[in-house]
Amino acid sequence: MKRVLITDDCHPVLTDGLTELGYVCDFLPDITLEETRRVIPDYDGLIINSKILVDRDMLGAAKRLRFVARLGSGMEIVDRACAAEHGVAVVSSPEGNRNAVAEHALGMLLALSNNLLRADRELRQNTWRREKNRGWELSGKTIGLVGFGHTGSQFARKLAGMEMTVLAYDKYKPAGYAAEMPWVQETGLNAIQAQSDVISLHLPLTPETRHLVDEAFIGRCKNGFVLINTARGGCVKTADVVTALENGRIGGACLDVFENEKTDTYSAAEQELYGRLNRMENAVLSPHVAGWTKESKIRLAEVLLEKIKAVLKL
Repeated sequence: MKRVLITDDCHPVLTDGLTELGYVCDFLPDITLEETRRVIPDYDGLIINSKILVDRDMLGAAKRLRFVARLGSGMEIVDRACAAEHGVAVVSSPEGNRNAVAEHALGMLLALSNNLLRADRELRQNTWRREKNRGWELSGKTIGLVGFGHTGSQFARKLAGMEMTVLAYDKYKPAGYAAEMPWVQETGLNAIQAQSDVISLHLPLTPETRHLVDEAFIGRCKNGFVLINTARGGCVKTADVVTALENGRIGGACLDVFENEKTDTYSAAEQELYGRLNRMENAVLSPHVAGWTKESKIRLAEVLLEKIKAVLKL
């Protein structure tokens, strides 16, 4: 009997599809990492989101495992080299939620530039402040996209009609990666830092990208630029970003991801740091939901099912 452990919520498209392929699906979205480690020897397949770390120890214990499938794009939680050593296929599904992330990033930027969150709160208190909530327009501004993979390129498509100068930098793509989008200019990171009014991150979390946006990075950017991060919280050094928001080096931030996303585990220092961030009116914050739409839930399942079929040659 072939069994798959599903450790997070997913659309029935995935479970129904796996069942048709002959797998028994154990749908346990509330299972913990410790419980997963304990039962993984019984499974041929593993479906994960962000809470399950598939490291060398887990892979060593998973003697039957044939595949690990990630609902989403972040692969820093899987030791892919070790998986290859054990003959375990690893797939992800960034195609499934890239549109959702792109729309969310644009929505956050528009909310910030038009003071929509503050204006909404004030009006609900019967406070009418038009001048205080005067916004600024995206048209005529320069936006730099750091990373031009699934989400970066999709965000660029959303910007096509915004009358902005769109710059893109991707260290790992050969020249011409934005050729299909004539409104996008391929350039280097230094140019993005020097010219951009808005910088948006679209990067995986790796040793190279961890804390990419720190005090030194910020110091090379235009004074008062806006930072968007819908990628991974660890790509920014939170303390440096908060300080820069306070002193004006960063004019505003749209943050959907954070270094520590488990609020009940905050240390005293983290409580103070995130408390400062939460009180800022020049920040728009959301709880890692940029890729979390009704439509993306279906697409993630569809994409993952097709990729599992491909790697298993079914």
